[in-house]
Amino acid sequence: MLSYDELTSPERELWDAFPEGRRVDLRTGVPEEDRAAEGGRWGPERTVRAAVMVALLLGANTGQPGAVACLRLAGARISGHLNLAGAQVAYALWLEDCWFEESVDLLGASAQTVVITGSHVPGIEAYAACIEGTLDLRRSVVESLASSPFNHVSTALSLSDARVTGGMLLNGTEISAPGGWAVAAGGLVMEGGVTCRGGFVVRGEVRLLGAQLPGGLFMKGAQLVSPGPRGVALALDNAVASTLDFSDGFMANGTVRLRGARISNNLTFEGAVLNGPPDGRSPSLVAPLMQAVDFDFTLARSPSGSVDLRGAQVSNLHDSDHSWPDVVELDGFGYGSIKVEEGGERREAVGRRDSVARRVAWIRRSPGYSPQPYEQLASWYRKAGHDDDARRVLLAKQRHRRRTLPWAARMWGHLLDATVGYGYRPWLAGVWLLALTLLGTLSFSAHSPSPVKPGEGAPFQPVVYTLDLLVPIGGLGQRTAWYWPNDGLQWLAYLLIAFGWVLTTAVIAGVTRALQKN
Repeated sequence: MLSYDELTSPERELWDAFPEGRRVDLRTGVPEEDRAAEGGRWGPERTVRAAVMVALLLGANTGQPGAVACLRLAGARISGHLNLAGAQVAYALWLEDCWFEESVDLLGASAQTVVITGSHVPGIEAYAACIEGTLDLRRSVVESLASSPFNHVSTALSLSDARVTGGMLLNGTEISAPGGWAVAAGGLVMEGGVTCRGGFVVRGEVRLLGAQLPGGLFMKGAQLVSPGPRGVALALDNAVASTLDFSDGFMANGTVRLRGARISNNLTFEGAVLNGPPDGRSPSLVAPLMQAVDFDFTLARSPSGSVDLRGAQVSNLHDSDHSWPDVVELDGFGYGSIKVEEGGERREAVGRRDSVARRVAWIRRSPGYSPQPYEQLASWYRKAGHDDDARRVLLAKQRHRRRTLPWAARMWGHLLDATVGYGYRPWLAGVWLLALTLLGTLSFSAHSPSPVKPGEGAPFQPVVYTLDLLVPIGGLGQRTAWYWPNDGLQWLAYLLIAFGWVLTTAVIAGVTRALQKN
């Protein structure tokens, strides 16, 4: 137990100020001398032992009636290990522009508000900690611990399984764990918002697996400049949040992973840059089975890596010409509407002249063939009242599917496409019927056929005869009553009969397909 006589001058000043919650400011007022990065040069007149702070926070100098005890310290060099692991801390901790020799340990601790702003800290361990208030690390530099007893990799800020009743402020904070985990916060429960704006920079992976963020995660303008060892910049797998805001210049030089994340409101990447890992082959965004209401993917420029949205479900999709890379996984991706920006306003993407072509090209970016993206797009067009566009999408689906079939099936597919457009263009059958009727009528009217039974039957009618050849069901009495001594015209009659059967079969197959679910 420390005695008052053993304390240095700045420590006595802090000891005396603690019961009344007064701030002890050891700064000189000269900006060059007060930068926390230079704290290693500060002398005894600005040094406070971590053991003294621990003693105060654990009740060594109790508060006075009518005052709120609090440890407030600015501009100090903190020597030794600030070890509060497992402690029940009843007082708030406010540190500003301080330099720590060793890490801060809150492992399993129960603490009040913790504020460490503008400081230089070699790691913060808060595994399973419970903070009844706010965790404020604004403008601080937090560097990696040698290793975490729970993560087994270098970690700068450990909040795994921690609970914070307020919010976490990381505006202007720099967190560095190159090749490791800059933030390890799997299972974190943050009841307030997590705000990472104003120059927030990370080197290493940010892990928020299974985190509960009802107050949202706001990373406007954040810079994730160096990914973790697996090329992942941000991992939010199975996280639950109200809002995820990666907008206004947010940049990730690694994969952003949202596998199974559930966002009850908005997920936005408006104006973001997703560079993907440096290898150029790994994905920029991995979000299979993700759920969100509004998904704004209007990036500043196209991602360098692929985008995986398989099985994701959103109510509203916002995109632009810069949204999609060369490879987009869309199988199972569902959406209620698609909106694009026109003239500074967001509007439904239907009705534009190139709408269907652009959307089909978007689907074609997905490797392989899957019917679901086409069916989803067609369903959206139908709901918007654009049935013709929906049919164009479904026709594109059949043409894409045709490429995956054996050659015989591909030939039949080409025939269905040319004759009735797979049932989505039935008017093509009428065009073929009219063309063949004109061909037969003109050819047969220029010559006289021979009757099968002279003196019997109706007079020869070229138009009726041609239709009798083309329509395989029933009969008009012309085909059986006349024949052609001219071999060329007889062969034409045979060809018209064959075309009639093919055309009828194609119409039946196409109409049947059109009447099915797809």
